[in-house]
Amino acid sequence: MKKSIFIILVVLALALSACGGGNKPSTDLKTEFTDFAFTPNTWVVPAGQEITLTVTNAGAVIHEFVIMKLGATVGDDFGDEDEDNIYWEVEAAAGQTLTVTFTAPAEPGEYQIVCGTEGHFVAGMLGSMTVVAP
Repeated sequence: MKKSIFIILVVLALALSACGGGNKPSTDLKTEFTDFAFTPNTWVVPAGQEITLTVTNAGAVIHEFVIMKLGATVGDDFGDEDEDNIYWEVEAAAGQTLTVTFTAPAEPGEYQIVCGTEGHFVAGMLGSMTVVAP
């Protein structure tokens, strides 16, 4: 019985530690592009701060990390009509790793992240970035 409780506690502790930091704002982000997903696909950043983003494209084709402006979301597919609603973007070729910086939006809220490469949004390559007051 004690062994079972110990195992349950260990599993619970590991599960909670794996989730830790998911809601904590960070200025150092990492993500991997695959065909067709961002891993991870959610981020929390402090408003107005400089953010360092490391992207690794483990996919077979070019991918983009596009932050849409607050309140802007892509419709059925990412296209020319969405270009004016881009806050910031970076693209990486297959096999490429880049470390870039950008300034997080000053306005708190949830921002849509998409891959702007044709057809990738439809394939499910999207995420979200929550901007919180510092």
